[in-house]
Amino acid sequence: MLQEASLYGFIRTILIILLVYYGIKILSRFFAPYFARYVSKKMQQKFGGQFQQQQSQDQRHREGETVIDKMPNKNSSANKKVGEYIDYEEID
Repeated sequence: MLQEASLYGFIRTILIILLVYYGIKILSRFFAPYFARYVSKKMQQKFGGQFQQQQSQDQRHREGETVIDKMPNKNSSANKKVGEYIDYEEID
């Protein structure tokens, strides 16, 4: 069954697209400030929590104390064979 495109269907589709576009535009104008405020509050809570955690970690150590966060691996072996020694003379 083959359907033909009609002028009425085309205009109806264009009107629906425009209605949805302007509807979203108007609604976003009303709800964007609330959404921005919500997002900024969440970010403030997140960064505030990280700041509090950092402050509590800093307070555990006394001033002048050396703190090692990660101990180096004991299994790492140095390469003893670095290369051969080459003797050279300076030329004037």
